[in-house]
Parts: sequence; structure tokens; C-alpha cells
Amino acid sequence: MPKRIMIVEDDFFIATSAEDGLLDHGFSVVGIATTAEEAVALAKTEKPDLALMDIRLGPGRDGVDAAIEIYASTGIRSIFVTAHTDSATVARAAPAEPIGWVDKPYQMSNLISTIQSYSMNGDHPVGRA
Repeated sequence: MPKRIMIVEDDFFIATSAEDGLLDHGFSVVGIATTAEEAVALAKTEKPDLALMDIRLGPGRDGVDAAIEIYASTGIRSIFVTAHTDSATVARAAPAEPIGWVDKPYQMSNLISTIQSYSMNGDHPVGRA
């Protein structure tokens, strides 16, 4: 069964590009959220296997806040897909038990490899791509 993935990204073009790439590789995309609030609600209703989480989501709460709340309330973990990978942000995201980090801009192959490594490693964190 393909992994069911939620995309949390406020940039339409990045979100749809990620969706297309995931679908092309046999994954199921349960939805795209553009805010932290939408992400939490989508995670609770769709119960994806994992979330691809951008950190900067515009005004309001960010992706780190969303990932922490999603993990605390559902156990769903995230792969952070972001340009914001400084040590303070990584430390702040630790309570979300992130699967890994993919630096933007990214190649779809790096994202797919991170997801596949997570699946093949018994759902253990895979680090940074």
C-alpha cells in the first residue's frame, strides 16, 4: 500500500509540483494545507502516514507549531521541506520527532529517497537529504 502523504505548503506552485512528483512515484496525496490550522485539521480527518511540512506558512502559526501539534495529537510525523534548517529551528522542531529534513530548493529524487528510506528503515528517522 502506498504511503498516504499530506503536503503543508503555502506556495501553490511548490505544493502542486510536490503533489505531481509524489503521485508519479505511486504515493497517495490526501490533501494540501496552506496554514498550520488547515494542516492540523487535515491530519486529524485524513490521518496520513506522514506530512511534508514547510516551516514558513505566512501569517500566523508556522510549520513547526503545526508539526508539534499534529504529532502530539495524532502521532503523525513530518519531513520538513524548507530553507530554514538553522540549529535553533531544528531544536525547536525536536518535539515533533521529525522523520528528516529536505533542504529547499530540492530535487524530487531527494524527497522521494527520504520517504523511501523512512519506509525501509522501519519508520525510523532518516536525517537530512
